[in-house]
Amino acid sequence: MLESQTLRGSVLDRTDVLDRVKALSLLPDGVHVTTAMVASYFSVTVEVIRALVHDHRAELEASGYRVLTGTELSYFKQLSGIQSRTRSLALFPRRAVLNIAMLLRDSEVARQVRVYLLDMEYLARTQPVENPAPTDAASLDARIDQRITHILGRTVVPLFNALIETSGEHRRELTALRAGVQRIEKRLRQHHTRLQRLEAPREDRPLAGVMAAMDAMNGREFEEHVAELLRRDGCTNVVVQGGGRDRGIDITALTADGRRVVVQCKRFAPHLSITSPEVQKFLGAAKVLHDSEVALFVATCPFTRDALNIAAESGITAVQRGLVEEWSAGAALSVLD
Repeated sequence: MLESQTLRGSVLDRTDVLDRVKALSLLPDGVHVTTAMVASYFSVTVEVIRALVHDHRAELEASGYRVLTGTELSYFKQLSGIQSRTRSLALFPRRAVLNIAMLLRDSEVARQVRVYLLDMEYLARTQPVENPAPTDAASLDARIDQRITHILGRTVVPLFNALIETSGEHRRELTALRAGVQRIEKRLRQHHTRLQRLEAPREDRPLAGVMAAMDAMNGREFEEHVAELLRRDGCTNVVVQGGGRDRGIDITALTADGRRVVVQCKRFAPHLSITSPEVQKFLGAAKVLHDSEVALFVATCPFTRDALNIAAESGITAVQRGLVEEWSAGAALSVLD
């Protein structure tokens, strides 16, 4: 892991390993930590972390590391309640902290994190591959795609990971082979998503009762419904946040091509409207706190003209009542393609 960036990237989602080794304290936003907090977690100096960031900045930025200044910093302080006069603030999400653990040599905590990750890779490589009988009427092509993808993701890729970690002589060749397998896995997922869309109902009007069903949901049920639509359209790592600490973000996910997605869900009565202040608040949380590449504001009611204008100017996709109905009935959101 210390030598292979590809291997580090393949396990960045396993951030739960951090808490197995040592409790990671977070800022009041519940998402980020500062450089000093990272140093404290790994029992090293702040200078060590800064030097590591300097040497691996591009990789850590891909994991979510960023430095806030100016307006972004002021907005973050306001949202998170941080009391500080600093003119810049480096923030690490959990993925970036895990990335640090895989780069930091002189830390016992970091070494234990790597040991846990390798143990998980070994278990994934050696455990029997599940082969459940199909329970729905999915097409044969779709079942084949899902099966091959499952085998590649759960068996072949972890096997390559273990071989790369233990092999010095053929590491470059193994890394190239694994990259090829991962490309095949991604193409199969995209193919399966396209099959689902082709087989979904596509009449001129959405299915009867779709909005009636959503109007009968409570807020949490509507969030879960939107999460399922994201999974249907090929998104991965779909997490329903919920609760009082969600800071205006109800769902996070990744598109099929790896873009970060954040979603705000509003299950409002159809006679109400989403106003411009609500869109502006979501904009701050989506772009500043989460550095999102795809921001969806999904509502069971219309948006005001000003709200739509702000959404269009700031790159937010307003999924209002009619579009929610079409999306639920099988149509795809173009922004997720």
